[in-house]
Amino acid sequence: MSDENHVIEFLERVVADNAAAFAGLSTSLGVRLGLYEAMSGAGALTSIEVAERAGLVERYTREWLAAQVASAYVLHDPATNTYLLPDDHAAVLADSSLPTYVGGGFTMLKSLYGAEDALASAYRSGGGVSWQDYGPELSEGVAAFFKPGYEAALVQEWLPAMDGVETKLRQGASVADVGCGFGHSTVLMAKAFPESRFHGFDTHSPSIEAARKLAEEAGLGDRVTFEIASAHDFPGGAYDLVTFFDCLHDLGDPGAALRRTERALADDGSCLVVEPNVSAEPGENIHPIGRSFASTSAVLCLPAAMAQGGPHALGNHPGQDALKEIAAEVGLSRWTLAVETLTNRIYDVKR
Repeated sequence: MSDENHVIEFLERVVADNAAAFAGLSTSLGVRLGLYEAMSGAGALTSIEVAERAGLVERYTREWLAAQVASAYVLHDPATNTYLLPDDHAAVLADSSLPTYVGGGFTMLKSLYGAEDALASAYRSGGGVSWQDYGPELSEGVAAFFKPGYEAALVQEWLPAMDGVETKLRQGASVADVGCGFGHSTVLMAKAFPESRFHGFDTHSPSIEAARKLAEEAGLGDRVTFEIASAHDFPGGAYDLVTFFDCLHDLGDPGAALRRTERALADDGSCLVVEPNVSAEPGENIHPIGRSFASTSAVLCLPAAMAQGGPHALGNHPGQDALKEIAAEVGLSRWTLAVETLTNRIYDVKR
């Protein structure tokens, strides 16, 4: 028999989650329409001023501001009828150059919710939902979501933590970035190590087009290339470094990808694997970061892997042991945790 107090407590929690789910769409609109950017650093503004700065209709802007006030994202002064986006809130919602920015996580919502029918069908049939089936907002949102973290730590912490890799990159190395997406990780490394050459590979052609544009705008077209290729047969060889940024678990056959990596590495080459910092034990993920990753896995990571029909469908929280075992089976037997952050685990993998 249920305890009435516990029922009410749980009901309040679910209602709060339901409110957050509705509010997420308003937050996504704020990111996409530049509303947070329009308010960032501007001080107190009227709804008319916010609308003018963002180039939007005032009536809609006023309603959006009311929703933001209800979420306590934006502050309202009833005496002057003005709205303020505090600087510490702008660091999370307005400035994509900061590691605290999470706007991309909200702009993914359209594609994820839009795939609900396909996901329901896959849950019943055992099929999958491929990356391309989610719509263009997914790849754009994923790129925006991961970019701040890469910018804050990839060159500064992750690569230096790997055995001998940073030295090779400074001297001039050949690098393959597998599952490169929009190419943010590839371009970040290329900017930091001008003596090295970088090759990004992904199966998603719109992402490759975006990556090529990014490299061209950065003036890196002479030593950064992007090609459409799968993780299990990407071209080239004798790579000093092969990287998988938050994508190995999305593959239907991560073993084939690591087998191709083992064959494509130089004699003393290394593989960098970046994975979510989530436990394989569900009970250990009862916190906001664990909840975010586990929820994403159920509607994106696992379905994408299932759609590929491979021997594995890991989800984004298989645990280090499962990944380590798959790597060892293909000859990558040296698996070391190089760095651990709140959101990621960074592995240094060698023969």
